[in-house]
Amino acid sequence: QVQLVESGGGLVQPGGSLRLSCAASGIDFRFYTMAWYRQAPGKQRDLVALIGSSGITNYADSVKGRFTISRDSAKNTVYLQMNNLKPEDTAVYYCNADRRLSTYWGQGTQVTVSS
Repeated sequence: QVQLVESGGGLVQPGGSLRLSCAASGIDFRFYTMAWYRQAPGKQRDLVALIGSSGITNYADSVKGRFTISRDSAKNTVYLQMNNLKPEDTAVYYCNADRRLSTYWGQGTQVTVSS
């Protein structure tokens, strides 16, 4: 049984920070590319950040310099540190694990940035 469980979402004011966590079970995520996606109302689900099995990272242009993705193999957990949050960052954030033909998704955690 594979599970990805996100946590750490919530309501913050513009300029604030949050750290999201994704705990994986049922897989050894050292062999997977891990990623965070987000989906706002009326919009498609877009890639925010990814970290490969080798440790390389990529970020969407809209979050470069503000968000950082990292992982802890011993805890089978991936993180997304979000700083200087903006109202346009409001969305449901989803954790993703991918390896060849195997793809898994978490159920998402809500992030709301509002004054």
